[in-house]
Amino acid sequence: MRIVDKLNERRVLRKRYRTSRKRFESSVEIPDGLYDKCNSCGELLLVDDIVENSFTCPSCDNHFRMRAVDRIKLIVDKGSFREKGFGYITLNPLEVENYEERINQLSEQTGLDDAFIYGHASIDGNPCVLGVMDSYFLMGSMGSVVGEKVTKAFEYAMYKRLPIIIFTASGGARMQEGILSLMQMVKTSQVIAKFSERGQLYISVLTHPTTGGVTASFAMLGDIHIAEPNALIGFAGPRVVEQTIKQKLPEEFQRAEFLENHGFVDKVVHRRDLRDTLAKILRLHKRSG
Repeated sequence: MRIVDKLNERRVLRKRYRTSRKRFESSVEIPDGLYDKCNSCGELLLVDDIVENSFTCPSCDNHFRMRAVDRIKLIVDKGSFREKGFGYITLNPLEVENYEERINQLSEQTGLDDAFIYGHASIDGNPCVLGVMDSYFLMGSMGSVVGEKVTKAFEYAMYKRLPIIIFTASGGARMQEGILSLMQMVKTSQVIAKFSERGQLYISVLTHPTTGGVTASFAMLGDIHIAEPNALIGFAGPRVVEQTIKQKLPEEFQRAEFLENHGFVDKVVHRRDLRDTLAKILRLHKRSG
């Protein structure tokens, strides 16, 4: 079943958006089995139980990776998401071997044209623009298409005069696109500056992992920063930082709770509470406006 058909029941015009219902619904990293093992506590869990528990471990609350479509279904009002900005084509400016083939393969597997999807939605009746990164698509890396779509999401929010919520999950800038991927850091930062000047609300939700050029640009430019428990958030990884400063870092360094304690994150929120938290913020913002 096509991703856009499942979200907003309209035709998909491009073949690369096609994906089977089985692949669409098998969001937890388990090919054909009924069980998955929690990578935190080691508990063997029914996949259905993981899904029913908002893609978290019923035993230890470990947050599993999620596909963008599952994130959208978990957060927004049923049937309210209307995708925008689809149909982009990822180019291969550095002529990296097999890069285009890999992109096409991931498009077929995920039903996305790249690692970011955005659109108009409502959360508990509160309209907003919602953007979600998908770490299943080349680890959510930011290339020219992702940067363009993030920019278009903010421009659409400005046009509609709506608050915007972005869920990040990324390994950083996409090395296969070289300087073009690094340029997206500036591009997204500039559009957020315009968005902020208009007094509109940007909520950044940081999920595991949010690193590299995404952290150094639009992920950390929100008015409010929310993080999921134990999410890794940072620019360079802990090992690189340790080797650079020649010091041993705290064990919880760059984790969501550590960043909350040091003022880089406003609130760490469990996934099952995210929808209600976001709805409350949107309601308060609407009243203050």
